[in-house]
Amino acid sequence: MTSEAEAQTAQEFWRELESDRLNEECAVFGIFGHPDAAAITALGLHALQHRGQEASGIVTYDGQRFHAEKRLGLVGDNFSDASVINRLPGSAAIGHNRYSTTGETILRNVQPLFAELETGGFAIGHNGNLTNGLTLRKQLVHDGALCQSTTDTEVVLHLVARSQRNRFLDRFIDAVRQLEGAYAFVALSTKKLIGARDPLGIRPLVLGQLDGSYILASETCALDTIGAKYIRDIENGEVVVISEDGIESHKPFPPQRARPCIFEYIYFARPDSVVGGKSVYEVRKRMGHELARESAVDADVIVPIPDSGVPAALGFSQETGIPFELGIIRNHYVGRTFIQPTQRIRELGVRLKHSANRSQVEGKRIVLVDDSLVRGTTSVKIVQMMRDAGAKEVHFRLASPPITHSDFYGIDTPERDKLLAARMDLEGMRKFVGADSLAFLSVDGLYRAMGEEARDPARPLYTDHCFTGDYPTLLTDVTGETHPKQLSLLAEAG
Repeated sequence: MTSEAEAQTAQEFWRELESDRLNEECAVFGIFGHPDAAAITALGLHALQHRGQEASGIVTYDGQRFHAEKRLGLVGDNFSDASVINRLPGSAAIGHNRYSTTGETILRNVQPLFAELETGGFAIGHNGNLTNGLTLRKQLVHDGALCQSTTDTEVVLHLVARSQRNRFLDRFIDAVRQLEGAYAFVALSTKKLIGARDPLGIRPLVLGQLDGSYILASETCALDTIGAKYIRDIENGEVVVISEDGIESHKPFPPQRARPCIFEYIYFARPDSVVGGKSVYEVRKRMGHELARESAVDADVIVPIPDSGVPAALGFSQETGIPFELGIIRNHYVGRTFIQPTQRIRELGVRLKHSANRSQVEGKRIVLVDDSLVRGTTSVKIVQMMRDAGAKEVHFRLASPPITHSDFYGIDTPERDKLLAARMDLEGMRKFVGADSLAFLSVDGLYRAMGEEARDPARPLYTDHCFTGDYPTLLTDVTGETHPKQLSLLAEAG
């Protein structure tokens, strides 16, 4: 039997092993008016598992009561049993997959969160991160609020509860108008399913339909999995309300140009999803084409770092004519297990997940292609793995620009002083990872892959702060300065 302390130590080891990746944010899903609401929500969350693997939850409403099931771990491990689904009756449901960006991964932080308000029960799930969540929370606690979790999503529950508006929808809109940062919400009341997207549309949210029932989901791949029809993306700054009367759209924010997160295309979204009308898979291949045009090198074989580097490596191969081969094989069955992290296991490190395919590497000049470079520690080990497998030369190519700034919108990035590109120049990074050459896709090359001529600094079309330092929203929790508008809205809310 594995003790709780041993399990925690093991989890810390696996999280450390994964810390050189950009970890996903979260996933949300909702459906209204379907007799199999809970089962469909579980399937939708399973399709969105890549966006969060730490915990999952589903809340349903059966016309009289709300029902909730929240579990740590994967969707398939917790919601595949019919007995669990049977405990979630009702024709309306929302669900959430969690990767923690604020708050520990403990059961009381697992979403959707639920509260009984003056207007009735209310559940909410959140993908993103509020950049004034901590500031709002401190003010709410000072004013007497009792917080039951350490996640920023709970702030929304309190803001809705404290609003002086009469109608529930007006209370919800009153709450979201006080928020900064990035969010895609799904919320469930006794009569409505609500979806909301932040004013810049940083985090994604789509609308679909199945058997006449409307669906909200983080990505289109969830709609494909359950056989639903994609209708449209929820617009930036839009609040949609789904009820027995149909669907309504509300625009509570001043109109502004959308700036969706460009990392959805680089890494987060599943390759078979369509985000903002663009195929994620095709965009990633175009990133590889642009990278090859900018930084081609004489080589014998193109080797992706699986799985995220595969589409870009295909594009690089197509552009250069250099053969594409799986020179690295990924073990898909290694995760945050409770195997004990002995010294020998720690020494194995990245080899637990990636193994060299010697037959495709030995004696060859290879080009390693990946989506991004974060700390660089994993890259060091993979480059050395290729040399140990007999590679004659190892060239490293990254299908995105250097990550020089931390994220505050729901991506779990290290602090800036731990980002390799923030600490070193190109030659320093090349020496650090041990490659014969190193090159990144330029910012303009990234925009060309998105179908633009270049990035317009005066009107950037995407949220790309990790590469440019151009943060598109206020960062109250980071700067410590509360915007006057937020203070007035708090006062107005009572």
